[in-house]
Amino acid sequence: MNGTLSDQPLARDLERVLLSEETIRARVREMGARIDASYGPGEEPLLVGILKGACVFLSDLLRAIPRHVALDFISTSSYGAGVRSSGQVRLLKDLDKPVEGRHILLVEDIIDSGLTMSYLKRMLLARRPASIRIATLLDKPSRRKQPLTPDYVGFEIDDLFVVGYGLDFDERYRNLPVIGVLKPACYQKMGEEAPRAGEPRNLDDKGETC
Repeated sequence: MNGTLSDQPLARDLERVLLSEETIRARVREMGARIDASYGPGEEPLLVGILKGACVFLSDLLRAIPRHVALDFISTSSYGAGVRSSGQVRLLKDLDKPVEGRHILLVEDIIDSGLTMSYLKRMLLARRPASIRIATLLDKPSRRKQPLTPDYVGFEIDDLFVVGYGLDFDERYRNLPVIGVLKPACYQKMGEEAPRAGEPRNLDDKGETC
């Protein structure tokens, strides 16, 4: 890290920067151009942001698509009382308007197990859209539990615990302009496994984090 980023308190919790602002910006522009080329004349895709992590990526992506688009949001949860995902997806917020006959583009920050995205795709297909495509900034195919192939992928990454650019750890670090690997000291006690994106943080005996 260098420049002003290294001076930010949040950035000091990063083990390393995985994707810089410039790298992300360039890739999002490329994705926007590719998405635009995928739709025919007059087709206006409905971009569906999956809350909350996709909000930053979504706001940049929609501005990189040089055609009319519509915008909606959906929210799910797959966490029960424990720290780990229960594997059962629960819908928290549905779309505001019907999608029959619309070209849906689901926009996600990161796909790993594929459970949530598979659930959403099945649910929305039952509503008879014209098409459903998936755009994700990050993809972790090594973590896949459901067969799922996104239509547009920004970056394929290893099984790392990453934060920034909308990705959080217990609602923290979303506002970092880069995507970085969080220091283990920020999320685990000695010998504990790294949590996944969106999972609650582990506190030490004093309730302190990084």
